[in-house]
Amino acid sequence: MKYISAADAAMKLNITLRRLQQKCAKGEIPGAKKEGRRWFVPQNAVRDQGDIKKPLPIGISDYKIASSEYYYVDKSMLIKDFLDKKPLVSLFTRPRRFGKTLNMDMLRVFFEKTEEDNSTYFTDKAIWSYGKAYTSFQGQYPVVFLSFKDVKCADWQETNEIITKLISAEFRRHPELEKSDRLSEYEKTQYSQLSEGKADSADYQLSLKTLSLLLHKHYGKETVIIIDEYDTPIQQGHTMGFYKEIIAFMRNFFSGGLKDNSHLAFGFLTGILRVAKESIFSGLNNLTINSILDEQYSTFFGFTKEEVRQMLEYYGYGDKFDEVCEWYDGYLFGSTEIFNPWSVINYVSENCFPKAFWQSTGSNDIIGEIVGAANDEIKENLYKLLSGETVTSYVDTGVIYPEVQKNPYSIYSFLLIAGYLKVAKVYPQHDGNYMCDVAIPNKEIAFVYSKEVLNRTGKTSAAISIQQALFSNDTGKLQKLLEEFLLNSVSVFDGTNESFYHGMMLGLCAVLSNRYRIKSNIESGYGRFDIALIPMDKSDPGFIFEFKYAGKDSDDLNALASRALAQIEEKKYEAELNAQGVKKITKVGIAFRGKNATVKQSLQQTN
Repeated sequence: MKYISAADAAMKLNITLRRLQQKCAKGEIPGAKKEGRRWFVPQNAVRDQGDIKKPLPIGISDYKIASSEYYYVDKSMLIKDFLDKKPLVSLFTRPRRFGKTLNMDMLRVFFEKTEEDNSTYFTDKAIWSYGKAYTSFQGQYPVVFLSFKDVKCADWQETNEIITKLISAEFRRHPELEKSDRLSEYEKTQYSQLSEGKADSADYQLSLKTLSLLLHKHYGKETVIIIDEYDTPIQQGHTMGFYKEIIAFMRNFFSGGLKDNSHLAFGFLTGILRVAKESIFSGLNNLTINSILDEQYSTFFGFTKEEVRQMLEYYGYGDKFDEVCEWYDGYLFGSTEIFNPWSVINYVSENCFPKAFWQSTGSNDIIGEIVGAANDEIKENLYKLLSGETVTSYVDTGVIYPEVQKNPYSIYSFLLIAGYLKVAKVYPQHDGNYMCDVAIPNKEIAFVYSKEVLNRTGKTSAAISIQQALFSNDTGKLQKLLEEFLLNSVSVFDGTNESFYHGMMLGLCAVLSNRYRIKSNIESGYGRFDIALIPMDKSDPGFIFEFKYAGKDSDDLNALASRALAQIEEKKYEAELNAQGVKKITKVGIAFRGKNATVKQSLQQTN
């Protein structure tokens, strides 16, 4: 029987040496033998083990477990990029479920000084190949690690209790401080009170600074502070009505730990929003912000194209790459094309059956608030986005939650930063912000977005009924449904121009976005149609809409609807659908006045 060393076997199996040694000790590698301190593994056992695919890390945010027991996409070069510049405090803003917590735990395991040799979790990672200039930092610092990702409470009292318990638990993670001969009795008392939950509110607000001081004195080395998802309780505070309280707490908490703290080696924070305008980071001139629009660290949160290709090939789904792109690609971080990692992993886990996996991972309440605060212009733009169009908007990367109601144009900034939109093109501005062309990134978000927007505006049931009337070419039913919808949903002060009704119809058509490409104001034939529904399956019918607005009570709705239908014919708006091979086209002319509508339609069919 031929044997190879455990180190060589671990490399062939793409797992850590430590993990392979554990498998040998448990008898999981048949024929493995130990000589002194070294393990040797039969070559055929390596081949057999290699045929077993690693499980996918669904919901795994523990770096040690994820990197040694699951399929792991190596993001350790984030450490090199950081060490090349060593900013004192780094803030990474990314959408939820893009790997922030796992990356922060990776940083903790890399930098933290422990009795266990954690280097074994990095020896087979990319960072280790760059030598002592980087590996010498491994295991050299005391670390404070807090994650607020699950702090989602209904009121401030419960939020405050949860946060203080998390802080106490982090103190207890450092029991060496309790009997440290380098700390004074007063400092040990401070440690005991904070670790046992017996300190007062002021002590907890200053606890980051206190713990970093105690660790610095004990280890003789400044402390690394890592705060994951710092803004989750802030968003909850905005939604549930305790925004001022959580902002006041966080301002003192972060100022103590990150501002003018001589016990700080460097700090890392993650979140969705920057929340700069509340002065949470007041005076923190050492803060380096890395948003989705920045080049720095652009490849480390989410999966790149090559990483997705490798994962699909590993699990035998190499032919599914185009489908993955269609459903989960489309994000642009800096200039890097990025896939949603949570959705890709779940897609592969479910044998490549595409679904909107991301929608169930968090609250979409912010969308409801956005739609509720939107004016007619913005609602029309929201429906245009659903139709596959782009919208140009000013993007403020320092947007804050209360601006949803105060400034409706902050909608696009929120949706972009939170992962509901992608950047199609960037126009940098001199104030550090951007003008951007934004669009919906992929099928998954189109599904989530259309469901949320339609549900919040009460259009879902009406849209389904209208869809049925369209498909049955029932003009009378379509007119009746439109008038019912106008009667129940539209104010007499709303319908004052054609663009209002255009936007309303875009919203009603959005429910068809899984079967149709919805186009608005696109040139075709000798003019521009108002809306066209171009079927993805060419055996389905296509639709062309032209709208007219009756500005005067004397205007004849019936005549206007007929004129709209005639315009479709005269301008040959069907040219675009004909060019795409659509054989059956329903042409619809609609005239609107207030809460009334008149519909005319005709059917064109070619062989």
